[in-house]
Amino acid sequence: MRILITGGTGLIGRALAADLARDGHEAIVLSRTPERYAGQLPPGVRAERWDGRTADGWGDLADGADAIVNLAGENIASGRWTAERKRRIRESRLHAGQAVVQAVEAATAKPRVVVQASAVGYYGPCGDEIITEDHPPGNDFLADVCVAWEASTAAVEAHGLRRPIIRTGVVLSREGGALPRMLPPFKLGLGGPLGSGRQWFPWIHIRDEVRAIRFLIEHPEAHGPYNLSAPTPVIDAEFTKALGRVLNRPALIPVPALVLKLLFGEMATVLLDGQRAIPHRLQEAGFTFTFEQVEHALRDLLSGRGDA
Repeated sequence: MRILITGGTGLIGRALAADLARDGHEAIVLSRTPERYAGQLPPGVRAERWDGRTADGWGDLADGADAIVNLAGENIASGRWTAERKRRIRESRLHAGQAVVQAVEAATAKPRVVVQASAVGYYGPCGDEIITEDHPPGNDFLADVCVAWEASTAAVEAHGLRRPIIRTGVVLSREGGALPRMLPPFKLGLGGPLGSGRQWFPWIHIRDEVRAIRFLIEHPEAHGPYNLSAPTPVIDAEFTKALGRVLNRPALIPVPALVLKLLFGEMATVLLDGQRAIPHRLQEAGFTFTFEQVEHALRDLLSGRGDA
């Protein structure tokens, strides 16, 4: 197969491209600065330039491709949400989706499937409610972004393409994302829950994230939204206890919600609010998780094998 990956140099995109290449597929990652990755990509993976807004310069690659995986979007957790940052977070996703639609519309031999990224933030804060894919969207900033993000590639369906939507939880990987940021205070014995610790933490091991995306590419009946999170979400306090056990360190020092709000402003919702998301449709379709228990996932990752 030949697969194009927008946002392919991010955490999920890198892991997906490497996994595809290991199985002999051609993975093409789109990047604003492909020269940065010269010599760093595994065999079978190459980087092509794009502007993040249009199909100019790369759209012809969609002609005859098997799939496009649209992961592109500015990192939501890299700084306070100023008005300008919120604009960039939203527009980066909309522009990427528009570029994918342009490429599909111009292709003579169209891809079979576009996998559209989203997040469990689609549902907004939901307390202890169990969340499956038929739950309506929330009404906060992240939910609004996810709704628009999902809609950004909807037009490809008019051309007969399947469009699975992946509403991803917190991806656990030692190569990036949330986990490496958590480790330093825990290793110093200063780790603990965030706020009350009662908020839900919908997590997924990077290997299951990649396997799930490939499952949705390869199964022709897969379409619509799928929660990509482990079937056993935990509250934040349980997650921190599990991380403490794996590191053989205490996890007793909470970070007060007020401190997080002062440090991060509105972005603190990413840390203090969560969703008890369940991968109902994914499991119903026959997908089985390698890592269902968070401590098993953490031990695998922190043993040095987890992203292989």
